[in-house]
Amino acid sequence: MLYCKRCILDSSDDPNLVLDENGVCNHCHYYDNEARLFLKTGSEAEALLKKTVAEIKAYGSSRKYDCLIGLSGGVDSSYVAYKAKELGLNALCVHFDNGWNSEMAVMNIHNIVNKLGFDLYTYVIDWEEFKDLQLAYLKASVIDIEVLTDHAIYGTMFKIARDNDIKYVLGGHNVVTEGILPYHWTYNKKDYINIKAIHKAFGQKKLVTFPFLDKKMKRFIKESGVEFVNYLNWLPYVKDDIKKLLQKELDWRDYGGKHYESIWTRFYQGYILPVKFGVDKRKAHLSSLICSGQITKEQAFEEMKMPPYDAELLKVDKEFVLKKLGLTAEEFDAIMKQPARSHWDFDTEGSMFHYYPILKPLRPLWEMFKSVTGARKAS
Repeated sequence: MLYCKRCILDSSDDPNLVLDENGVCNHCHYYDNEARLFLKTGSEAEALLKKTVAEIKAYGSSRKYDCLIGLSGGVDSSYVAYKAKELGLNALCVHFDNGWNSEMAVMNIHNIVNKLGFDLYTYVIDWEEFKDLQLAYLKASVIDIEVLTDHAIYGTMFKIARDNDIKYVLGGHNVVTEGILPYHWTYNKKDYINIKAIHKAFGQKKLVTFPFLDKKMKRFIKESGVEFVNYLNWLPYVKDDIKKLLQKELDWRDYGGKHYESIWTRFYQGYILPVKFGVDKRKAHLSSLICSGQITKEQAFEEMKMPPYDAELLKVDKEFVLKKLGLTAEEFDAIMKQPARSHWDFDTEGSMFHYYPILKPLRPLWEMFKSVTGARKAS
């Protein structure tokens, strides 16, 4: 076993963990590199924020909205909205409803837009289509089921930005709380080919309304000049302080976990990931906070002593999730016992097997070659 001396990740979290001569892992070094690239402080941050806000206001001077905010009701997006109001921006808030909102999330979103005076557009996805996709991903036994929501959020935001002639999208991504995440815990959120391939293998319904980031949409994004602005990287962002601010100013309520505004995400991160895949995302989130100096390693270990899920809440959530997905307990347990598979077992965007179907009979040989040689999974 290898243990990082700086964060709380070890080789059980990442079999390819690499330690330097000081015992610091590659994920900490990745965090440091991201911090150097994207975090801005002092006069540099002030100047960049002022310049960017001026550009957004100038663009929106003759338009109904000058920017768009994807609002989930979580800490990050809520603070983005709070700062947008403080900076004098006129944002259109967009909420993506995939059918898994907690009551607390609905209440938080309601409080945010009402107190800040922003318009809210809620995109409600076709539940039967989305359910069929989630079931397909469960049956495929791939790790990143959240690809579906994240992909649809991107597609929805860009579609609404296009329809409303909005150039700037304010994002909530920030290095200090999200800088560390082992690569194999996730998958490319923008790969529409992989989604279609997994659904073709395990889905049943025809997908008509799902907002794919297909070639046409990606071409629009490239040609339209729509820009993501992640200004949380230019502001002091101490997680606990931000929560207190949101609670005081917006009557915001804490969910007790990162991205737990969604019942599905809470169940996925708190139960499916650790039980089926041996992944506890708290270790990545806490490691980011260690690297950003917001908590100590000792504090992180103390938090890890707590179970990822309250036992009573898990019981309630599991019953709700299975009923909503139309699964019996036996069917779900059978899915959980299936061996994990890689997203790369299915067609991917850029895959030679996707663009040259005639080569598909050779895929087993290519997979065998990769397993023997350790070749990069590029197909």
